Amino acid sequence: MIDSGRFNSRHEPMDDLSSTPLSAGEHEALVTATESFTSAPHTGQSTMFDLGQIDVSWNADEQSLWAFMTPANRPNFSMQMLRDVRTWYSETKRLFEAELLPVKYMIAGSRFPGVFNLGGDLELFAACIEQRDLPSLVKYGHACIDVVHRTWRNGDLPVVSVALAQGDALGGGFEALLCFDVVIAERSARFGLPEMLFGLFPGMGAYSILARKLGRLMAERMILSGKVYTAEAMYDMGIVHMLVEDGEGEQAVHDYIAANRAHHAGHVGVFEAGRRVDPLDYAELKDIVENWAECALQIDLKDLRMMRRLASAQTRLTK
Repeated sequence: MIDSGRFNSRHEPMDDLSSTPLSAGEHEALVTATESFTSAPHTGQSTMFDLGQIDVSWNADEQSLWAFMTPANRPNFSMQMLRDVRTWYSETKRLFEAELLPVKYMIAGSRFPGVFNLGGDLELFAACIEQRDLPSLVKYGHACIDVVHRTWRNGDLPVVSVALAQGDALGGGFEALLCFDVVIAERSARFGLPEMLFGLFPGMGAYSILARKLGRLMAERMILSGKVYTAEAMYDMGIVHMLVEDGEGEQAVHDYIAANRAHHAGHVGVFEAGRRVDPLDYAELKDIVENWAECALQIDLKDLRMMRRLASAQTRLTK
């Protein structure tokens, strides 16, 4: 959860869902559900949190919380998906602080075949550009960077975050994946920032995070090329931490936790030190995404048609 007190009125994050208190009934249901998970025999994962587009489960043995995206339509970051991600973080933090959820690892993946996430809502982008609707583009951008910033900070929880890529992470999907402490990828997964194909740049954190991880020159090279990279290439660059064969991703996460759980506190400390050495301020993300929105209104008709073709291709994946 982002501490809104850290920012002035110009650089204030979106309203936090966790600022809305649970009703008595909702709180009782969460407490009952969580107690049943923590007191039940440690036999694996249990379903948790009723989110529309994310399946969340709790593994008591590992103290790990798993979230698999289950998009209703295109496998991208719709406003509904963004809201569910925020809820995952805010409710996890609420339960952790109430000493009901002793989480140490948070894992994010996708149940959509062959796709982690394809990024921004291109249909929404195209409609806003045609209508010259800058406020709606900015609103969407702010929703995205709120999730990016929250993910970068691990929801302000003392956890190790793990991204499991069992399929393609492109555009905003790649931006989101870059925020995790550890990235485990299956060999057939692909990664990239194709926004230059329709005259735009990835404005929701890619430059900021890649510049911190790889340097500005490499960040600009990746963004300007629009190239899609293999999981092996990402492993060689250091973006992917573990490369495994297709179908072995989930087991690799379990193996990672088993091998490192005894040193969890030290790992949390190392990753937190990295965020302190190279802090990612919300103000930086906000300035860049607002520049992105203004640039979006300047793309020409050819680029707009390309954007719509890519959106149609995403839609065909769901049929």
